[in-house]
Amino acid sequence: WGRTQFVSSESGVQIPAEMMHYGVTKTAQLAVSRGLAETLAGTGVTANAILPGPTLSEGVSEFFGKIAAERGVPQAQVEKEFIATHRPTSLIQRLASVDEVASLSVYLASEQASATTGAAMRVDGGVVRSVV
Repeated sequence: WGRTQFVSSESGVQIPAEMMHYGVTKTAQLAVSRGLAETLAGTGVTANAILPGPTLSEGVSEFFGKIAAERGVPQAQVEKEFIATHRPTSLIQRLASVDEVASLSVYLASEQASATTGAAMRVDGGVVRSVV
């Protein structure tokens, strides 16, 4: 058995106008993931895509930290303003942690995920306004 994972983005489903180039590449990644899953059918190898939403990675934290320092405000305020302005549909109204995203990846890599293949699995904090 085996596992293939693509780290895509919620932007592949709900393409932000200010990042159209990024969203289009993430949409293509979803198509590749699904096509690979179909190609691998019956082999025991799964292929899935993970769609994180806004995530407080090390790089994002540094970026927001610089903005906060320039403006003389707490970083938490910059993060909150980003969500309110750029991802207002977020149901959790915060950035996800890298551990929250990693937990989904760990599940998809496990033997328990053998029936999950060809899927686009969201860990987006509810940013994408869709039930499927």
